[in-house]
Formats: sequence, structure tokens, C-alpha cells
Amino acid sequence: MDKSPSFAEERKLEKQGYRLIAGIDEVGRGALAGPVIAAAVILPRELDSPWVGKVRDSKQLTPAGREFLDGCIRQVAVSIGIGSIPSDVIDTQGIAQATRLAMMMAVNQLSPEPEALLIDYFRLPDVKLPQKGVKDGDSLCFCIASASIIAKVARDRLMTELDSVYPGYGLAEHKGYGTAEHLTSLRRLGPSPIHRRSFGPVAEVAGEA
Repeated sequence: MDKSPSFAEERKLEKQGYRLIAGIDEVGRGALAGPVIAAAVILPRELDSPWVGKVRDSKQLTPAGREFLDGCIRQVAVSIGIGSIPSDVIDTQGIAQATRLAMMMAVNQLSPEPEALLIDYFRLPDVKLPQKGVKDGDSLCFCIASASIIAKVARDRLMTELDSVYPGYGLAEHKGYGTAEHLTSLRRLGPSPIHRRSFGPVAEVAGEA
């Protein structure tokens, strides 16, 4: 399972004449609290640094490994964009649409603008660029895996900061996901302003299920 993502999808697009190719991924879709965050990353066409072989889907890396690679990717990237959609928008628009909004926000931050997009699983109908939704893209495609690392590190840092704003939930440890510890503190304290009230476990505690 521990296989490096390849540049195969990027090379296919390069053969069609595209040069500025953005990889896009999100984190936080399944969390009970906090935003969904997406990153878009345009990388140079040639990468020969030693760290390249260490890139994986962010879920396969340790926190220290993600932090290290986040710095490496940022050092060489042509451009990086990050989009964040908060819990209240997730509640009103649904997690799928909120994810697309975060991805579009990330794409809109890129400068120079991308010529084509490679996206983990999703497609963005409102973005008028050539694009491909790649199933398991964060494991298979290098630029998407890189975006997954950038997004994960950004969200983990934010959730650690929010732990001091909303103490008692353990946000710095579980980052808003539905761990046993989180569910216990949620039942004890009730939902915070950043909890997703449309998600079952939160709605149940809030008496809105």
C-alpha cells in the first residue's frame, strides 16, 4: 500500500500542451467540527529533490512527516491556494457543495492561474478549465498528494489554534473528528459554534436530530 504517487496524470496533460497544472484536494469532510479546507498546488514540471520520493497521501504520513513535506512543497511550488469553508456554510449547503466551494476558492487564489486541474475524486462544474476527477487521486497523483499535505497541515494548525478558543473538546488532539474522546466532551459541553449541527452526532447532542 505504501506506494509513491506518480506523475502519470500530469504527463498526460503536458502531452496535450498544458503546463500550469494544479492538483487539488480537501481535508475535513468527515469531521464533526471546524471547516473543510482545500488546497490547490501548481508544481514545477521537473522535480528532482530527495524529498519527492517521500510524498504520499497525507493520511499515510506522520504529523512530523507532513510538516516536513509541507515546507518542501511550499519552497518549490509555482503557486499555492487554500480555501476554507466554515461549519455554518457546511450546515446550510451540505458537505459536498461546501467542499466544491473550498476547492474553487483555492483555485481562485492561484497566481499564475492554472491551465488544467487534477482533483481528488471531485469535478468543479463552475470552473471553466480542463479538469479530471481522479479516484484515489491523493494516493495516485503527485500534485494531488502534495495538495493533500498542504491542506492537512493548514487545517491541523487551525484546529490546534481553535482548541484554545473552544477549550475542553480536545480539538488539538482529534482535529474535530468523531473520536470517543470528542463525543464524550461533546455530550458533556454541548456543541460549540464551530460544530456542524447538520452532522448526526452533533445534531443528536443538540436535540436537533
